[in-house]
Amino acid sequence: QVQLVESGGGLVQPGGSLRLSCAVSGTIFSNNAMGWYRQGPGKQRESVALITSGGSMHYADSVKGRFTISRDNAKNTVYLQMNSLKPEDTAVYYCGAWSPTGDGYWGQGTQVTVSS
Repeated sequence: QVQLVESGGGLVQPGGSLRLSCAVSGTIFSNNAMGWYRQGPGKQRESVALITSGGSMHYADSVKGRFTISRDNAKNTVYLQMNSLKPEDTAVYYCGAWSPTGDGYWGQGTQVTVSS
C-alpha cells in the first residue's frame, strides 16, 4: 500500500519561510515523479512544483524564484522549500507521486497559512 505523509505546514507571516516534507512508503520512490499541488480557499487544485525521477524540476510561474522542490531518494522523501511567502500562497498543500506506469497517489494534505 502506497502512503504519502506530508508535514511542515503551519502559520507564517508574509515574507517568511516554511519547508514541507512528504515521506513516501510502499513504492519504489526513486522511480516516481513527485510533485506538490495546492488548493486555496474557493480555488481549484493547481500544480506548484514537480520533480522527475531524473531530477528535472518544473515550477508554476507564481512560485518561480521563491519555491524549491527537492528529493532525497535515500530517505524516500520529497521537500518543498517555500521562501518569501505571500498571503496568496495560503492553501492546503498536497504531495503527489506518479509511477512509470502512470499510477498516481496523493497525501492527505497540510495547511499553509500566510497571514500577519
